[in-house]
Amino acid sequence: MLEGYAPGYGRDAVSMLAARTAAERATFAQPLFRPGMWVVDLGCGPGSITLGLAAESRVTGVDRDAGQVVLAREAARRAGRSTVDFVVGSAYDLPFASGSVDVAFSHALFEHLASPADALAELRRVLRPGGKLALSTSDWSKARLRPKTANVDAALRGHYLLRRRAGGDPFAGRHIAEECVRAGFTEVTSRAKYREDMSYRDLAKYVESRLDAAIADPAFARDRDQLASAARSAWMWTRGGDGDFSQCWVEVTATRP
Repeated sequence: MLEGYAPGYGRDAVSMLAARTAAERATFAQPLFRPGMWVVDLGCGPGSITLGLAAESRVTGVDRDAGQVVLAREAARRAGRSTVDFVVGSAYDLPFASGSVDVAFSHALFEHLASPADALAELRRVLRPGGKLALSTSDWSKARLRPKTANVDAALRGHYLLRRRAGGDPFAGRHIAEECVRAGFTEVTSRAKYREDMSYRDLAKYVESRLDAAIADPAFARDRDQLASAARSAWMWTRGGDGDFSQCWVEVTATRP
């Protein structure tokens, strides 16, 4: 299956990523960090979360997109974080020795992966025995939207289709804990955390813009009718009233035996 990053790297997507911080996104992982540890942040994006992880440890951010790594390195220089570095790498082939990492962290990556099981196997490889895994992934099936009209539902179905065509799973959080168990991790715990990632109206505009772009993309020719219908619903959604939106993030911690 082809794999891409469905949100893309447009100005709105990068701004959304850069606004995320460890203070709000990595609270569940903070108890795992100890001075002198080596922490890896997989799918680090522009590094805004990475720079807030484990202040007394070595931290390495990994992202497959070289442009994001450049942004992250610039942010680290501005912040004066000499113990943080960033590298280009794949979730399926990390550039680290087996059993060398103390904590592996990841936020908002696994919902975009075509093979999360392979990524978990790779994280298990690089973690030392007793090392910790801390990841957070979204579950759109439990997102809270009010009002959730017929147009909202139809627009979101188109949004989910785009996520799947990019190789991801919009409902990844629903089964991530079970996948960690199957990958051989122990002491697996999970909890749902709701966050207002963006406003109800901004979500509508975001979904509409992605659907409009997909309609014009020859790669989505076989889905054009379905996407066009979803785009019409998104158009109605953006021009409706205000509402509330909270995303469901499933936060998992586990141990590499």
